[in-house]
Amino acid sequence: MSGVARNDEPTVIDDPEATAAGTIRGARAVWILGALVLGLLLGAMAARMGDSLREPALRAATIVGGLWLDALKMTVIPLIFALLVTGIARGAEAARAGRIAGRSVLWFVIICTASAIFGALATTGLLDLFPLPENAGEALRAGLVALDPAAASSPVPQVADFFRSIIPPNVISAAAEGQVLQLVVFAFIFALALTRIGAAKRTSVVALFEGVADALLVVIGWVLWIAPLGVFALAFAVGAGAGGAAFAALLHYVLLVSAVGVLVTLAAYVVAVAGGRLKLATFARAMIGPQAVAISTQSSLASLPAMLASARLIGVRDQVADVTLPLAVALFRATGPAMNVAVAVYVAHWMGVEIGTGAMIAGIAVGAVASYGAVSLPGQISFFSSIAPIAFAMGVPVAPLAILIAVETIPDIFRTLGNVTMDVAVTGAVDRKRGSDSAV
Repeated sequence: MSGVARNDEPTVIDDPEATAAGTIRGARAVWILGALVLGLLLGAMAARMGDSLREPALRAATIVGGLWLDALKMTVIPLIFALLVTGIARGAEAARAGRIAGRSVLWFVIICTASAIFGALATTGLLDLFPLPENAGEALRAGLVALDPAAASSPVPQVADFFRSIIPPNVISAAAEGQVLQLVVFAFIFALALTRIGAAKRTSVVALFEGVADALLVVIGWVLWIAPLGVFALAFAVGAGAGGAAFAALLHYVLLVSAVGVLVTLAAYVVAVAGGRLKLATFARAMIGPQAVAISTQSSLASLPAMLASARLIGVRDQVADVTLPLAVALFRATGPAMNVAVAVYVAHWMGVEIGTGAMIAGIAVGAVASYGAVSLPGQISFFSSIAPIAFAMGVPVAPLAILIAVETIPDIFRTLGNVTMDVAVTGAVDRKRGSDSAV
């Protein structure tokens, strides 16, 4: 979390995070992807061998893959709470720092909420138009059920259940039972309450949770260090059950989730024209530079200088660009809610889990609230820590996420592209809605 502003500094000031993210997305991503392909191939080959060879190998892969998956899952509940408390408290503090910062945070909240809703609707529509072939879905479910018995199905809440259970009567029990929506609601209320206490006490509490989050991110980093082994074991088990169908299913996933990111990127142009009153051609030309950096680096932080230059090209005042864009890089992930909810909905489709209205509302709520003040994290870390809470809230198994993390590199390009485009669009909207004041 080294590139994120702390306390009262609403700016991103250093580069180590970009370097670390680039390293993770580079060599480690290649190793993880290679482990996925090798595991699926060997698993498919093992499916044709005799039980005397196949069964021992499958048992070993199930144990190794299951342990690695559990190591990922154990950090989700405490990490989501710590990140929510620090992120929302920091966002609320930034909103109180000045009118431009306050308007920026308001835009962030509105777009993140709309993004979560859009992700659910768009993914559902795309899956209706381009469903995963039934034989591929059945094969994949057979491959995963040995790793996670809960992957078969789980009950989902109805609308009445959702509204009745939104407030946790016992937050400790909610955390222990994996009631993520209740935990998110409590964290949101707790973080807002922090903004109403004395500065010294607030700083100490936020610092405590920042320390907790940083320590948990180190743990996740350790777990991801052995990700090639864990992904290989999981992929072997899936390949043994699914065979070649696994490759077609993964391609289907990459295309569909990436399409959601493209749609969010296009929505940024609507925000620029309707919210920022910018000419479409002017905005499109100004975005060529930042978008090229975003595609090549997959880092919003690395794209910040180009975004600042593009903001000036479209006529945004320096005092707005210098506040809103660093805040956006630190706190705002426009594609996050849409694509995170999209992944959870896709996994439900993959695993044959029926998502009721209440479960969908719960997932959208978690996806939106968890994005308020979200910090910048390396790709693989943010993938699991952001999507697992949504899956928990929807009653969707999280085991498939450990496989999908290996092919996140391509969707992550569209995540960054959409984030960078929306950052500049929102900056234009904040400037055009400024009224007659100039206070920062």
